[in-house]
Amino acid sequence: MIYQGNAITVARGPEGGGDDIARLTLDLKDESINKLSSAVIEELGHAVEAIRAEQGLTGLVIGSAKEVFIVGADITEFHAMFEQGEASLATMLERVHGIFNAIEDLPFPTVTAINGLALGGGCELTLTTDFRVMAESAKIGLPETQLGILPGWGGCVRLPRLIGADNAVEWIAGGKESRAEAALSMGVVDAVVPQEELEAAALDILARANDGELDYRRRRAQKQAPLNLGPIEQMMAFETAKGYVAGKAGPHYPAPVEAIKVIQKGAGETRERAQAIESKAFARLALSDVAFNLVGLFLNDQVVKKKGSRYAQQARPVGQAAVLGAGIMGGGIAYQSAAKGTPILMKDIKDEAIELGLKEARKLFAKQVERKKLTSAQMAEKLTNIRPTLSYGDFERVDLVVEAVVENPKVKDAVLTEVEGQVGEHTVLTSNTSTISITRLAENLKRPENFCGMHFFNPVHRMPLVEVIRGEKTGDAAVAATVAYARTMGKSPIVVNDCPGFLVNRVLFPYFGGFSQLVAQGADFQRIDKVMERFGWPMGPAYLLDVVGMDTAVHAGEVMAEGFPERMAGMAGERGDGQGKSAIQVMFENDRLGQKNAKGFYAYEEDRKGKPRKVTDEAATALIKEVARERREFSDEEIIARMMVPLCLEAVRCLEDDIVASPAEADMALIYGIGFPPFRGGALRYIDAMGVDAFVSQAERLAEELGPLYAPTEKLRQMAAAGERFYPAPSRA
Repeated sequence: MIYQGNAITVARGPEGGGDDIARLTLDLKDESINKLSSAVIEELGHAVEAIRAEQGLTGLVIGSAKEVFIVGADITEFHAMFEQGEASLATMLERVHGIFNAIEDLPFPTVTAINGLALGGGCELTLTTDFRVMAESAKIGLPETQLGILPGWGGCVRLPRLIGADNAVEWIAGGKESRAEAALSMGVVDAVVPQEELEAAALDILARANDGELDYRRRRAQKQAPLNLGPIEQMMAFETAKGYVAGKAGPHYPAPVEAIKVIQKGAGETRERAQAIESKAFARLALSDVAFNLVGLFLNDQVVKKKGSRYAQQARPVGQAAVLGAGIMGGGIAYQSAAKGTPILMKDIKDEAIELGLKEARKLFAKQVERKKLTSAQMAEKLTNIRPTLSYGDFERVDLVVEAVVENPKVKDAVLTEVEGQVGEHTVLTSNTSTISITRLAENLKRPENFCGMHFFNPVHRMPLVEVIRGEKTGDAAVAATVAYARTMGKSPIVVNDCPGFLVNRVLFPYFGGFSQLVAQGADFQRIDKVMERFGWPMGPAYLLDVVGMDTAVHAGEVMAEGFPERMAGMAGERGDGQGKSAIQVMFENDRLGQKNAKGFYAYEEDRKGKPRKVTDEAATALIKEVARERREFSDEEIIARMMVPLCLEAVRCLEDDIVASPAEADMALIYGIGFPPFRGGALRYIDAMGVDAFVSQAERLAEELGPLYAPTEKLRQMAAAGERFYPAPSRA
């Protein structure tokens, strides 16, 4: 044994190789995956020192004993690491570069055997060796820009020299992982083989390198020399890319463009100088609020996944599902289930509704074929997972039913009580309601413990969130089965307790309330949209209302007003201040329902792809003038505060009322469900960033003028006085 650590071992003579070959194996104890924590990096440094001191070696194979190679750096350490400041980050980066350079400079050929995921720092480690061989099922990539940073362990230096600047820009700025064949065609890896042949292929490459057939020294020199690019090539590779990437990333996500600048600045430099440029840029990005929030988002996502996994482990598997109510929503649910491999019955009482649901599913599958995600044969096979029916004939074999009929409590009650008599005693019933109380819908069921909410967001195939709503009598088994089924469908389920609007709609409607009050006081709704879109929302509130539909908004607003009259009275109808109707109600009464009938706050025309494109409509502007009871000018900051404070306060109330279990789940639900700006981290992290005391002061000032919707809770005031936060402050290691 050359070296033995907690995560790394180095031994002579891997299986099938001679005693002169060293095998560095990553196998982090007590973990299911390998990750490059600070402790593992320290071990890697000692392992490389041991390899350099060992006599008689002619090659090195780096591999993994786990199903993955390395998933990347240990992101749980990032917040504390970033808090150390620029000097500490520079020291850390210098240390890692020294270790990685030592691997690259070993006096014999080296190869990495990539058996599974090789992401981030794991991918960068593979780039230090002379050659890479990859299993057919493995994936590789540099996703750092998705965390608001850039590859800081040599990725911006080695990858462009290996595959060319333009290809490296695509990989690094895009931040996506690639399959083995794509990596091979790009030149990132040298061979792709079946998993069982990986070790033999790596040893074969070393043998050919030692025999002189493969020139590892030339490959090594190429990675360490400046990029050979002329002025025109530089302009084509970098300047054009910066404009394109900036347009796609938007102004709130600087990392992709910064990564291109780093590659450009380092292109004419030697290895060490280019690495210094990379390190400086990494430290600058790591200290930004964007990186802090995106790392927090990743950690919150892990919380949601772990909770979902725990539920799924307790669940009876869903082998056969059913959806009641075809149409667009039912068709979308049927498509998602069938696409992910769970057969589903799609029932309705009308042939035309069944046909509409099938048409929706076929359209979504056809788009997958168009994008080359599926072949026509695969589409045909997956479509057989959807079985349309007008009867309950096969429902006794169904494990879980999703009711997706019209949002009317009487209709839903009739459908749910009817289907309960047609299914087995252990079948889970769920309702895709967006507002109606699950406890109320369970009142006439014989087995209310088998019933819960399963709220999908529209469009089903795109929106990742599913709210799983626990009613007063819902049993753990029903929740577990619903969570497991949602995960099987490729969704991110979050379990919440029952209340009007559940979590996401309850939090969203105070945001709409803030919008209505602004319009009533004379703010231009188009300006509000632009301000909130600059703030980071994918669409402003008026545009979002058009997408939701004014009829849906009025109905949901009535539910909110009934449930929380002290602050949400008149949320979508009468304003609650005795001074007229809301803008939403006026649009509804004038049959301006939004995109569904091509007129709302905006008018809608079809673009070249057949999608609705919003245009200014003078008729809408005239109607809004009737709503405004006064004329006031609002600054951007005032608009943001008036929109964000009520939304954030309702998220706080949901946490305090135990509707949602943790800040992480609350924030992820808003990001997954309504597009809360990811780079801001979520509503509760947004409050933390402002400071709870500063947020409470702002809310109290607004509440004096605007009423209870803006009033902070007593518990939030206590948090402010005690200097507390929703998330732990990063600990300084």
